[in-house]
Amino acid sequence: MSRPRGPTRLSKPYPGSRIEILNDASLRSEGRRPTELRAPTFEVVPGGADSADGSASASMGLTSVRVEVFGPREGRSRAQTLHDRASVNVEVVWVAFGEAGRRRRGRGDRRVAELTSSLRDTFQPAILTALYPRAQIDIHVHILAHDGALLSTCINATSLALLSAGVPMRDLVAAVTAGVHGSTVLCDLTALEEADMPSATVAVLPRSGKVALVGMETRLHVERFGEMFDVARRAAGVLCAEMRAVARGRAREILDAMDSGPAVLREGENDSGAVMVEE
Repeated sequence: MSRPRGPTRLSKPYPGSRIEILNDASLRSEGRRPTELRAPTFEVVPGGADSADGSASASMGLTSVRVEVFGPREGRSRAQTLHDRASVNVEVVWVAFGEAGRRRRGRGDRRVAELTSSLRDTFQPAILTALYPRAQIDIHVHILAHDGALLSTCINATSLALLSAGVPMRDLVAAVTAGVHGSTVLCDLTALEEADMPSATVAVLPRSGKVALVGMETRLHVERFGEMFDVARRAAGVLCAEMRAVARGRAREILDAMDSGPAVLREGENDSGAVMVEE
């Protein structure tokens, strides 16, 4: 009796790798090509919970983030109020079911603190804070699910939430997480891929071409970094086009609703005293 054959490995993993990143056909475990992005999902909502001025959500694969923006509004603390510009405050909340093992991450968690600092450093220069002296802009980030490219997803969702709140910015900020496997650049990494290769998050302002953020926690040769940076910047431009399309679609919906408008009042009342309206 022949023994059942197990799964056949298509290629050996890269030296030092714990998983098979690319097979013989240069496809990743999900069937994506190296520079192919997961299908992004963006949603812009005028307001969120607790009377937020704007909110948005972004998903890249299984990574999902929702962001709410409050402000610009009057500063609540004199100690944190800036007389010449608005202050930008960021709070990151990692829900218990947003990570494998349901690990609870509070404000003192190192990962939460890094995300908070990176988001603040990214958007303080991008927001036209000089237009709102002595004001504050509060950004609340809720991480609903995490499967790689977390910081870039947070940046994209925050950018759309600020747009939804009407906060003036120099440009939309778009971000992509990329990595290098051997000599091959990969875009939009999953959590397993991030843990297995050097990676970086690149955030850009596509219209001006300026770089808002480059976040990297591992070492990488400068030549490989240059290749990865160029691919990530082009991918961020693609995502920015998707984000602009979603924003234009939402604006079009609002304009259509305004054009249809409420019913127009007609002079006079009916026999019951109710005001007559013309549909």
